[in-house]
Amino acid sequence: MSTTPAPERATASRSSVPTTAAASAGPTLGLTVLRAVLGLTFLLHGWQKVGEWTLAGTQASFAQMGVPLAEVAAPAVAVLELVGGALLVVGLGTRVVAALLALTMLGALVLVHLPAGFFAADGGFELVLLLAAGTLFLALAGAGRWSVDHVLAGRRRAAARA
Repeated sequence: MSTTPAPERATASRSSVPTTAAASAGPTLGLTVLRAVLGLTFLLHGWQKVGEWTLAGTQASFAQMGVPLAEVAAPAVAVLELVGGALLVVGLGTRVVAALLALTMLGALVLVHLPAGFFAADGGFELVLLLAAGTLFLALAGAGRWSVDHVLAGRRRAAARA
């Protein structure tokens, strides 16, 4: 029998090591909040372009700002923001919708807001940069577990196994 003490194992206390469920709840909640806030923001901006300003008014505004093909771009952006925003809220088609919205925001940044500087209060690119970054993140990360995309992917996996 050995008299040498067994080496001590480095162990963390139970409270400092998150469980699998707890570890994934934070990112899942974060994705859900980000998706919902971005989605609501786009939905309301789309509604503003369609319902408040009307498509004709939005087209005129886009033309005045120098957006190329304003008569096509304005309704396309309005519908993308309105429908895409709703889709982001529920997490359906998230990667594609978010990528399209990110591209739209980058276009708005370059075509309209960049010359005005950074701050949104001065017509700058502050808000569109944040919206582009958030939607780019969703395009890369996906919708998360609490989404229609996740439910549909689970059904496809189950059907493939059957």
